Amino acid sequence: MRIQPRPLLLMHENRLLRERVRRAARDRFRLIAVEDWDELREGISQAPPAAIALVDPYQGQPEGDGPSLELHDILTSFPSATVIVAMDTDSSGYRDLWLLGEWGIAEVLQIYEDTSQGALRRRLLSARAQPLRRLLAHDSTIQLTGRARSILDAAVATVMVGGYPKEMARSLRFSPSTMLRWCERSQLPTPRRLLLWMRMLFAAALLDDPGHSVFSVALACGYSGDQALRRALKSVVPHSPTQLRKMGAFDTVSQAFFDELASLRDLDQDRV
Repeated sequence: MRIQPRPLLLMHENRLLRERVRRAARDRFRLIAVEDWDELREGISQAPPAAIALVDPYQGQPEGDGPSLELHDILTSFPSATVIVAMDTDSSGYRDLWLLGEWGIAEVLQIYEDTSQGALRRRLLSARAQPLRRLLAHDSTIQLTGRARSILDAAVATVMVGGYPKEMARSLRFSPSTMLRWCERSQLPTPRRLLLWMRMLFAAALLDDPGHSVFSVALACGYSGDQALRRALKSVVPHSPTQLRKMGAFDTVSQAFFDELASLRDLDQDRV
C-alpha cells in the first residue's frame, strides 16, 4: 500500500514558519503556496481528500477582529477538509481558540513553540487523524483500558502514514508477537484487522463529504482504486460506498466497529 505525498496548502505570511514548513514537508508533502482565501478555497476544492491546509486564521483581518469568516465559510463548504491554523496563542484570546474549535479546525500550531522540524512534521502527519482520535476518545459505549486506548491511538497514527502491523508494533516498542498478545489481552481485534478498521473509518469520514469521489477516497486511504476500497469495506460492513453515503458512512462504520469491540468483551474476566 503506497501513500503518495499529500498536498500541503500553505497560506501564511510568517517567513520563518514558511521555511520550517518547507523543511518539514520533505518527501511526505507536496507544498503549495496560496496567497489569499479565494485561492485557498479553489485549492481545497481541487485537492484530493488527503490534502492538508496550514493557514493564518487572521489573514486579511484588522487587528482585534478575530478569525476570518472566510475560514469559517471554507470549513462549512468542505467539512472533511483538514485545516491547521498557525498562530501566536499567547496573544489570542480564549474566545478565538474556542471559536476555531467550533468551526472544525484540526490543529492549532503555536508559532513560537512548535519550532523544531521534527515536532512540526509530527503535527502535520497527525492532523488528519484527529477526527478518529476524537471518536475513540469520547465514545462511552465501550469502556476501554488505558492500554487499549494506547493501542488504538497507535493504530490511527500507523494508518495515517500508510504503515502495517509491524510499524504499529515498533511505535509501541513491541515485537509483532507481543503486539498480537497485547491486542488479545486488551480485547481488541488483531493488529491487522484493527488497522483495517482504522482505514475504513478514515474512508467513511471522507465518503460523507459529497465533494470526494469514491476513487479519490480510495487513493487517500492507500488503495489502488475504488474496487479495492469496495472489497475492503465489504470485509467490515455489508454495504457499498454508495449505500454508506446514503446511510451516513461514518456513523454506520463507527457503529459496526464498536459492535465488534463489544463482541470481543469478556465481562467475566479482568485482563491485565
